[in-house]
Amino acid sequence: MDIKFGFADTARELVINAEGTQDELAQRIHSALADNSTLELADEKGRKYLVRTDRVVYVEIGAVKPHAVGFAGV
Repeated sequence: MDIKFGFADTARELVINAEGTQDELAQRIHSALADNSTLELADEKGRKYLVRTDRVVYVEIGAVKPHAVGFAGV
């Protein structure tokens, strides 16, 4: 599941491909944002990310749909 974090005062985003369902991840992120605590996530390759939630402006949670190429997707 792809998670995109937007931070205050920067144009860059952090995108993590984390394991779990959308509802599980949304609950974990919501809890961390409500408590203003540090969120720990692991991606599919085993890397760990620690995200300070005090500067998070938005979070987008969702899976990427493959784009159709050519006229086959019409």
